[in-house]
Amino acid sequence: MTRILPLLALCATLLVAGCAATPPSTTHLSQKNQIEQLNTGIAALGTEVDPEEAARAARIAYEYTAILKVQYQIVDPPLVHNTKVNMGIKPRGLCKDWADDLEARLKLENFKTLSLHRAIANSDSMFLIEHSTVIVSRRGDEMNQGIVLDPWRYGGTLFWASVLEDPKYKWIPRQQVFAMKRARDARRR
Repeated sequence: MTRILPLLALCATLLVAGCAATPPSTTHLSQKNQIEQLNTGIAALGTEVDPEEAARAARIAYEYTAILKVQYQIVDPPLVHNTKVNMGIKPRGLCKDWADDLEARLKLENFKTLSLHRAIANSDSMFLIEHSTVIVSRRGDEMNQGIVLDPWRYGGTLFWASVLEDPKYKWIPRQQVFAMKRARDARRR
């Protein structure tokens, strides 16, 4: 019976995977063009943003996503890969792993005019999986004024958009989600 449950979970995930997100057809742009567009988006966060920092953040976000895709052995849509990670078949690659690793890499740059934030979506949903990401903003700005950097959503193809214009997720600061979970756990005791 213990062998059957993981197989059933994998089968259910494969059925749902047909609905899993695939990169939009606009990904025909070269990686150089995609980096330039993200660079423009980060630089547009405000005149205080150092253009060199914006360019470096954009380049690292794309290049490190590609490195992680190889390290995580991504060959399946995100939900299928998640199931494999949870079953111990793959080492890493949950959205939290992508966000942790991308954030850690970007922090190595010690940006002076940019800030990094962590956010979670769907934390209060009974039907949708919780999703983590990293957000870049102009130094001193709130998370909602920044840009979502989401390498998980399309299985190793970086998605980015303004936090408030993300068509799929409503992002909440990670520390706020953690506080809500602690309060909920305390009420259950």
